[in-house]
Amino acid sequence: MNTTTTITTLTKAMILAAGHGTRMRPLTDHTPKPLLKVGGKPLIVWHIEKLKKSGFTDIIINIAWLGDQIPKTLGDGSQFGVNIHYSDEQQDGALETAGGIIKALPFFNNEPFLVINGDIWCDFTYSNINPLRSAILAHLILVNNPKHNPKGDFALIDQSVKTSGDNKLTFSGIGYYHPDLFKELPQGKRPLAPLLREAMDKNKVSGEAFMGDWRDIGTPERLIELDNDLLALSQ
Repeated sequence: MNTTTTITTLTKAMILAAGHGTRMRPLTDHTPKPLLKVGGKPLIVWHIEKLKKSGFTDIIINIAWLGDQIPKTLGDGSQFGVNIHYSDEQQDGALETAGGIIKALPFFNNEPFLVINGDIWCDFTYSNINPLRSAILAHLILVNNPKHNPKGDFALIDQSVKTSGDNKLTFSGIGYYHPDLFKELPQGKRPLAPLLREAMDKNKVSGEAFMGDWRDIGTPERLIELDNDLLALSQ
């Protein structure tokens, strides 16, 4: 169990990029969603560049749907000043969030790590300071509820994330995790939410609210809206 309270910095992160992106069809019929462009560059590149600026030098990306295109585009990460590794789920089918993390666990050498959904965009500044304290297993970034999730996901009470409570917020898809959250779980398809809820019931999940610009790029309309906004800012 993680019991350390020493402030440490993190260097490893994971970007989840294995999803099929069915809601983005027909755009994702021939292009994996993380490679769709906004503001002149692939969505996933925004994450990589921000991670680099925040001190994350080693990034693992899980791939499945049209997954070969992602390594061909990003390579080993040297063009971005980072080291990129790949966790290939093409033979497994997408393993869902927890399943993908479990398969990639050896990469993290039993150290805490950051995970980011590849199909979001935000101006949140990733911190490489380990936020996990004492026996905390996860630290989640929560945001205001978007129109497509008006009831939210979790409650934030005194920096502790709970399954129930007033004024629920939406999980952003950005989280810091300790490997113990996934300890002894077998590889295979597995969602993340049940693991988080179990940890919340044991008071082992902390969190913070981010009130800046966050978007779930789940439909072509949201992609176009973000692209227009970013291009307008660059002019």
